[in-house]
Order: sequence, then C-alpha cells, then structure tokens
Amino acid sequence: MNRTTYFGEGLFESIRWIGESPKLELHYGRLKSSAEFFGIPCPSYEEFLEFIKTAVGGDSNLYVKFLLMSSGSGYYADYPEDYEVRVLVKALPQPPAEVSLLLSDLRRHSLNPLFRHKTTSYMFSVLVKREANARGFFDGVVLNEKEEVTECSASNLILLKGDRLFTPTRESGLLWGTTLDYMLANGVNLEERVIKLKDLEEADSLFITNSLMGVVPVRRFGYTEYRTDEDVLEELRRAAGVV
Repeated sequence: MNRTTYFGEGLFESIRWIGESPKLELHYGRLKSSAEFFGIPCPSYEEFLEFIKTAVGGDSNLYVKFLLMSSGSGYYADYPEDYEVRVLVKALPQPPAEVSLLLSDLRRHSLNPLFRHKTTSYMFSVLVKREANARGFFDGVVLNEKEEVTECSASNLILLKGDRLFTPTRESGLLWGTTLDYMLANGVNLEERVIKLKDLEEADSLFITNSLMGVVPVRRFGYTEYRTDEDVLEELRRAAGVV
C-alpha cells in the first residue's frame, strides 16, 4: 500500500530545473539524507536524474517537484519496503520584487525532527502561509518554543547587520535550504546563529531565500521597515546562481 497516502510518510524536493548542475546534486543529497533518516528506500542519483529528465523533456527553467513516496505494510509503525516516484512539472512562478512578513501565531519545536526534513507532512507550513495571506502578508516568520527565529513557511531568512550576514541556526529547528549551502559554496560569508526577534527588528536589511525564488528582499516585517542594500542583494543572487 502507499504509505504516503495513509501515513504522510514521504519526502519531496522543489527544484528550479536548469538542467543537471551542482544545485541538483544538493537537492538529491538532502533527499537521500532524509530518506535514510526515515528508513525510506531511495533511488540512486542517476535514477533521480532520469525521472526528472523524462518528466521535463527537453525544456528548462521549470518548476519541478520530485515526490518520493513510500510503500509497504499497512501498519503505521512498520518500515517501508519500497518507493514510488511522482514528478510534477509546471511553469516557474515569477518571484515577487519584494515582500512583507508578519510574525506567525504558530510555533515550531526545536526538537521536532519533521521540521528538519522536507516531508509530505506539510500542513504546518500550509497553515503558516494561509494565516499570513489572510492578513495581507506574503508569509509568516515562525518562532520556536524558546522564542528563537526559525524560518518562514517555505523559505530561509538572511539578515544584514552592518557588513555581516546572519541566518538562523538549524539547531533552532528548521529546514536548512539547499540555496544556503550553494551560497556558502560560492563564498558568501554567512554566519549561522541563534536569532531573536530583536535581531530582526534591528537588522539593516532582511531577505528570504529558497530554490524557486532565489533571493527576495523583505520590505517590512510587522512594523519594521527595511532598506534593501542593493550591492548585498546582487551578491547573494549571484552566489545563489539566479542572476
């Protein structure tokens, strides 16, 4: 039986398809690491790549969602025995020029392992995004049980303070993005640390980032207005491979 349907036991990656690249290898690496953590059988990188190439044909610059579903026993505590794959392909959405964020009423817990993996148990993120949209904002910033900043519903945060760049530490309970890893590999001096609300309010610039959007400046968080440092924005976009 399909255990993803019945138990939410599955993983996915949202990919900006530009062909085979180091970015794609980062997506596969995260997928494989999470599959090993949850005990879900996983295709090889070559199979992963072939699934995507078959779905996209010869097209490029597309949104690709790679869904790894588990199958096996109908008892929830059993480990899966096999996997199934679905690949969704659609036009890549145009990223916003800038966004406004609010503080979400919802909270993560730093020790919850689900928040460290891109699982099909995605309803928490759905609720964060719906809450923000209903109140006229692009997305919500989520805190954990220790009042530490984690991330938005589907993007990481980068703060500029003076000439230093910071991002919330993964120990606060968040999904570490492949774009962050790509930026680090491309020489961005990005410091991972515990971020509190006052750090957001005192930042000079604030950005959100994920694989599909690249890097987008935040104009406002609650009542805090930001000035976008265009030189830093250009640097981050170049390092993210989206310029």
